[in-house]
This record gives sequence, structure tokens and C-alpha cells, in this order.
Amino acid sequence: MLGEGIPESRSAYGTELRQRREAAGLTQEALSQRAIMSRTHIAHIEAGRRKPSLEDARRLDQVLDTGGFFERFLPTLSPRSLADYFAEAAGLEQQALMIRAYESSLVPGLLQTEAYTRAVLRTYYPRRTDEACDKVVVTRLERARIFDDPVRPVMWFLLDEAVLRRPVGGPATMAAQLRHIAELGSRERIRVHVLPFAVGAHPLQEASSVMLMWFEDAAPIVYAEGLHTGNIVDLPFAVHQCQTLYDQALGDALSHKESLALIAAVTEEYAHVA
Repeated sequence: MLGEGIPESRSAYGTELRQRREAAGLTQEALSQRAIMSRTHIAHIEAGRRKPSLEDARRLDQVLDTGGFFERFLPTLSPRSLADYFAEAAGLEQQALMIRAYESSLVPGLLQTEAYTRAVLRTYYPRRTDEACDKVVVTRLERARIFDDPVRPVMWFLLDEAVLRRPVGGPATMAAQLRHIAELGSRERIRVHVLPFAVGAHPLQEASSVMLMWFEDAAPIVYAEGLHTGNIVDLPFAVHQCQTLYDQALGDALSHKESLALIAAVTEEYAHVA
């Protein structure tokens, strides 16, 4: 069944891979060994959650003797309103049962208000046209519809205090943004934790943005993002390391209740000068 949030082209691509793999008499594990890919990666491609790289597609074509099919259809899989390096992660987050995210300096995209998003986009280089900015805003707000489901995914947001203190867009924009986070944080399936400056060094300090995702029918993955780059990690050992670092950092953070209280206090500071 086509999952909500998965582009039809990716679902079709994954179905084609599964059918051709089975026709060749190969399990996911056997194909992963021959194509030099992880079994988890292949499982996510077949589920329509992940887009293979060009090299992945070429290896699949070679192993399955598909005459270049998987390489030719790669360009149809990425939404144009998303950066190529993030498109895969965006599809994954729509299918996750649980998401745990960490941000070092900016409000996570899923939590951003329109005004905050536009303020961030104004800093991009090269500058984007108004039309291009509008597309990004619409896409980001569409991603946030993930909160409409009252049950899944369960979401934890671990925010460095810098996220609250950096006045992106000015005091009024920040006050509205923090109120939005507080409102989302009042929902039972969404937890917000702040890593206060007083903690000092912490296990995730070298990371810019990290998102851990768990699924009903596949192994967990990690998405880590830097400046104009993003990588999905699915090797079990590496995923486990990231989970451990996240748990350690979470142990240094304020509780959900304490975090919402700090967010409310900082909101008032912005509102006072707006």
C-alpha cells in the first residue's frame, strides 16, 4: 500500500526493485552483498522511503541485469522544492514511528513558523528569488502536517539554548516562534528538551543537526546535516553510536516541563522588546 507522504514515483521505484529482486531469486540480504549496499538501505528503497545514489542504481542495474532501468529513473524521485541531500530524509520522516531530533543553533524545520523560515531564507547565498522562497515555505509547512496525526510519530526535540537565544527575524518573530514551539510541546506525543548553556560541553556539541528515526518494518536510521550537506546513516553500529550520544546529551538537558518554562520565559523577554 502506498504510504502517506511517500511520492508515487518512489513507491513505484521500490516496487520495481522488489519485483526484480524476487524474480532473480534474491533476498534483500543476498542483493545487499552483491550490490555492496546495506540490507537496511535496500529495504528502505523498496518501501519507497529512500532514494538510491547514482552508484547504488548502477550497481542494482548490474546485479539485476536491468539494462540501466534504475539509473534512468533516478531523476524522477526527488521533489524539486527540497534540497537533493534532504529529499530522502523528508520522505523517511513521514513514515517514522518515532523521531528524535537535535539542533544546535536554529529551530528545526518541522517546528518553524512561516516568518521564521523566511528570515532564515533571507540569509542564503546565492540569494533566492521570491518564488523560490515561497516554494520552500510551502514545502516546509507541508512537512509540518506530520503533527496532524494525533498518534504518530512520537517526537522528541533536543534544542541547544542557542536556538532560543538567537534572534532570527527579530524579537516579534522569535516570540511568535517560541509560542508555536510551546504549543506543540503541550501535546502528549511531542516532547521538547533544552540543553542549557550552563551544561557546557556535551556529547552532541560537534553536530549541527541530527535526526534519529525508527520505523515499524525496518531498522532505525540517522540523518545528519551540515552546511549544504546531509547524510543518512544506516549501518547498525554507527546508528547505535548516534543513539548513545543522543541519550547522553538528553541526560544533560532540562526536563520537558523545565524546558517549556524556559521557553515561556525567553518568549516574554522577546515580547517585552518587540
